[in-house]
Amino acid sequence: MTAHDHEAASAFATDLGAFVTQSPSSFHAVATVSRTLLEAGYTELHEAESWDGITTGSRYFVRRDGSIIAFDVPTGTTGTTPLRIFGAHTDSPALKLKPKSSISSHGFNQVGVEVYGGALFNSFLDRDLKLAGRMVLVSGEEVLVHTGPYLRVPQLAVHLDRAVNRDGLKLDPQKHLQPITGLAGGDDHDVLADLAEIAGVNPKDIAGYDIVTVDAQEPQLIGARKEFLASARLDNLLSTFAGMRAMAELESTEDAPIALFVANDHEEVGSASRSGAAGPFLEDVLARLYTALGASDEGRRRALSRSIVVSSDVGHSIHPNYAERHDPANQPVAGKGPILKINADQRYATDARGAAFWARACTHAGVEYQEFVSNNAMPCGSTIGPITATRLGMTTVDVGVPLLSMHSCRELTAVTDPYDLYRAARAVLSPEVPTGF
Repeated sequence: MTAHDHEAASAFATDLGAFVTQSPSSFHAVATVSRTLLEAGYTELHEAESWDGITTGSRYFVRRDGSIIAFDVPTGTTGTTPLRIFGAHTDSPALKLKPKSSISSHGFNQVGVEVYGGALFNSFLDRDLKLAGRMVLVSGEEVLVHTGPYLRVPQLAVHLDRAVNRDGLKLDPQKHLQPITGLAGGDDHDVLADLAEIAGVNPKDIAGYDIVTVDAQEPQLIGARKEFLASARLDNLLSTFAGMRAMAELESTEDAPIALFVANDHEEVGSASRSGAAGPFLEDVLARLYTALGASDEGRRRALSRSIVVSSDVGHSIHPNYAERHDPANQPVAGKGPILKINADQRYATDARGAAFWARACTHAGVEYQEFVSNNAMPCGSTIGPITATRLGMTTVDVGVPLLSMHSCRELTAVTDPYDLYRAARAVLSPEVPTGF
């Protein structure tokens, strides 16, 4: 990278940190993306209304809970025009509020939580945490809310666990991860009442809620030369931000493919929900879009056969203290570019055609990329990629950015990698990069 590119990458990482701060839950992330798209000239569609008004030469987005889909319809679009899709997810591992969440024990007020996703338990210890998410009122109105620093999970002192540094830390998620919020006494301990006061609603009107814990520390550039971004929820707001920025800046041409950005919720818990990748959200939107374009069922399926999905989720940088946990030949390093994710068991959806398209996109963007494959003794996770490919049959490739401390309460990325992913995302959505099929 040139000095100018490093400056641009640092600015992009700073903007990414601001996006994370504005998006403490998946619902807040969707609201933040929606505002950005509205400012970029997109029109919001609502699922309960007719989409007959969709016209070529226009841009739209639609929300479903903690998920969002945006698409650009070029002026030359027909019922068989293929898609260029950049996909991400909005959720992150967390501690999620249970029903009857206001509890007390041994002189302390606490909140009852359950673990959401594959959280790295110990990373939630001794961190100032806030609460964020949505409340739904008896009227059906949805209200977003977030607190300031509100709770903490204190670790047991070493004096009371003398073997912890020898035998390792063992945490029971039911017993040891319940945060404290204050000192017990009186009848004023009511988490929902506190959230209601912040949101300006009557606590008696709250009929349901999806509230998670979030690291209260602001994202920041760190390192000897500020070469890292330390932040909560880089998995996977990093990819969400890159896709959002690429869509907001998209320059459409007449005969381009339909550019589409999807950010699904619930990836961290398997994607099996009405707004997750295993649910019908993307399929519903595509069916309605092509119907509005006058496509037959055959025409839509022809379009999907020539479409491509780039599923972007973070991956693993080699860890300098645990190099043996990585494949001996394929060892991506933070700061050396985005990664192409490959797995023989199709936990990642990348195949040879998808890999070739990714290579063309990165060449077009002037971005170097790395390949990632797991150590055979360390089974990898999965993404929205294989799920989307299974549901819709489109060629799909899995990519991302190499992180350290994945699934920690606070993760770490090299400053240059998110910027390179964004540049590659712009190329993915560009008609100047041929799919090759």
